[in-house]
Amino acid sequence: MKDKGYIQIYTGNGKGKTTACMGLALRAAGAGYRVFIGQFMKGAGYSELKSVEMLSPYVEIKQLGGECFVFGKPSAEDFRLAAEGFELCRKNMLSGKYDIIIMDEINVAQSIGLVPLKDVLALMDEKPENVELVMTGRGAAPEMMEKADLVTEMREIKHYYQKGVEARTGIEK
Repeated sequence: MKDKGYIQIYTGNGKGKTTACMGLALRAAGAGYRVFIGQFMKGAGYSELKSVEMLSPYVEIKQLGGECFVFGKPSAEDFRLAAEGFELCRKNMLSGKYDIIIMDEINVAQSIGLVPLKDVLALMDEKPENVELVMTGRGAAPEMMEKADLVTEMREIKHYYQKGVEARTGIEK
């Protein structure tokens, strides 16, 4: 495995944050790295679940949310799932089993209060030297971006959603 792992954040209102981390997982599997992906606030059948099965045993994915993405005020169940998911990601990051930990939609979970900012910052501080930590989602906190080694902001310039195109299987879901 690599000598040094970095902290990457993919944020912003444009499309491509989850897609970027899935591409990174694909590339890492090709290099023989072990990847754990925790998908916060997701519990529905996204196409990447099937793709990751094909990358086993190098890539493992776990959805850490209910069947519906959180809209409005989070429920007690949303808080419970987020806390359990956060602890699973933390445990896996510290386990020595994985080279890369991807926390998909953690930025959103943090920004709406499902996961306390202080907990995310503490996790960033305890990242082992050789583990790559990738965090995605809109609304990354400035404190997280300051602490990260790489921050990419996806900026929407034009999107076909504006013309009424729904999320398409294999492209957006």
